Amino acid sequence: MDLQAFNPSQAVTDAISANMDSVLRALGENPEREGLQRTPHRVGKSLQFLTKGYKEDPEAILRSALFEEDYRQMVVVKDIEFYSLCEHHMLPFFGKAHVAYIPNGRITGLSKIARVVDVFARRLQVQERLTTEIKECIQRTLDPLGVMVVIEAEHLCMQMRGVQKQHSLTVTSDFTGAFNRKETRQEFLNLVINKQ
Repeated sequence: MDLQAFNPSQAVTDAISANMDSVLRALGENPEREGLQRTPHRVGKSLQFLTKGYKEDPEAILRSALFEEDYRQMVVVKDIEFYSLCEHHMLPFFGKAHVAYIPNGRITGLSKIARVVDVFARRLQVQERLTTEIKECIQRTLDPLGVMVVIEAEHLCMQMRGVQKQHSLTVTSDFTGAFNRKETRQEFLNLVINKQ
C-alpha cells in the first residue's frame, strides 16, 4: 500500500483529534493558536498511517507472488529500511532488516519480503517481536528449509529521552531450520556484512 492509496478513517481521525486537543492542553499548550489548530487532525491521520500494518495481511502479500522453483540455496534481501513506533513510548525506532530464506520448492517475489517487513514495522512494536514476527510469517507461508532475520535499529526512546545514548544500535536476530547450523548462519552474516 503506497501513500497515495492510504485512506485514513475519518471516525478514527476525529477520535484521535479530540484526545490530542486534551493532550495539548495538559502539556500547557493552546490548541487554538495558529500553528496548532490543525495539529490534532494531522496527528490523527499520521498515526493511522504509521500503524497501517494492522490492516494488512503479510501472508497474503507473500502468497500474491508465489512461484514453484527448484532452487535450494540462500536468498538474501538485505538493508531493508524500516520505520516503526516503540509501543512503550510511541517514539520512532528505525533501521535496516536483513532477511534470508532457503527455498523448499517455492520462492516469492523479492519485493514481497520487503513489504512483509513494512507490514510488521507499521504496528506498535518492540524490536524483538518485530524480528520474530517476520521470521514466523515467512516460515509459515513459504515453508522453506530455514529463515533468518537480523534487525539493526536506532531507538529514539533511548536517544531523545531516558539514557540519551545517541550512538547506540540495537541488533536482534531469529532463525529456523537450516539456520540452526552455525555454518549457514555465518554464510548469511558474511553476505549481510559484505557491503560491496
